[in-house]
Amino acid sequence: RFIACPQLARTVQRCLQDGARPGPQPVLIECAPGPGVLTRTLLNAGVRVVALESNSAFLPNLQSLENSLDGQLKVIYGDFFRLDPLAGTVKPPAMNSDKLFETVGVAAVPWRADVPVKVFGILPQKKERNTLWRLLFAMYECSSVYRYGRVELNIFISEKEYKVLTAKPGETRAYQALTVLWQVGCEIQLLHMEPWSSFVTNLKNGGLAIPKSVWLPNNHLCLVRLTPQQNLFTGGLKPTNSATFIFMVKQCLAKPKSRLTDKLNSWSLDTGGKLLRELEIPINAEARNLYPEDYRRLFEALQNSSMFTETWFHDDVLESIRHIN
Repeated sequence: RFIACPQLARTVQRCLQDGARPGPQPVLIECAPGPGVLTRTLLNAGVRVVALESNSAFLPNLQSLENSLDGQLKVIYGDFFRLDPLAGTVKPPAMNSDKLFETVGVAAVPWRADVPVKVFGILPQKKERNTLWRLLFAMYECSSVYRYGRVELNIFISEKEYKVLTAKPGETRAYQALTVLWQVGCEIQLLHMEPWSSFVTNLKNGGLAIPKSVWLPNNHLCLVRLTPQQNLFTGGLKPTNSATFIFMVKQCLAKPKSRLTDKLNSWSLDTGGKLLRELEIPINAEARNLYPEDYRRLFEALQNSSMFTETWFHDDVLESIRHIN
């Protein structure tokens, strides 16, 4: 899907620039600009843009625009959502994030520094959930684009996935592992909601079909800003043990109605009840009733126990990572 309506492009441009700090702004990577309607709107507003386009049919017009400007626009043949493939030879439009950031001229900064790069894109519809998981893993492990710091994502996602990312404990259908992990990792800000019909597509067969959703509303695409938390890695959570944290949350919420003490006991942790009391979490609490920050506190407490040193647990973590990837 692309933005072809000038009015929508102006709305998105204002959203992207809203709340910007005074002084020089980070470069904006625009994913799959297509016809370039938003690209021109951003350029007219003074934004420095790197257009990452994977469809070669759109490249000539974008490159012509690039040549007419004095360095404000850089056009690259590539696909942001296929960065850093896990296996095999990297064939364009897939590419490595190192090459992208070298071309853009952005250096890595410490995690607690300001946002080094902003990204705008519309998540691929067919791989939306998978893409959210991959971005999540990369953020927690400080890999891929997150090796360069707290990269800010401004992405259009389906309304049903937005409802999942922002769900509250007890919302049975929406509150999931993905909810907890994104809320712990990022500040989540809704910038704009737009009906699906406002976007155009270049797919001829079924491309305009709106994904059906039984339990959650899905009438809009939601422009969401995901800014990694500065304090994500203060305390016991680190990039080196974050995969274990992700696995723990996934295991707990695999059965949302299950009691947390039962889950801790299944991990051969005899002191589960004592641990929950110390954390002031009710003994009979169900997995779906814990707030995201409670899961983080539970994980950091478990780091001080001997449980996470057991080999079988690490084997399950690695299997879970392979499955998601």
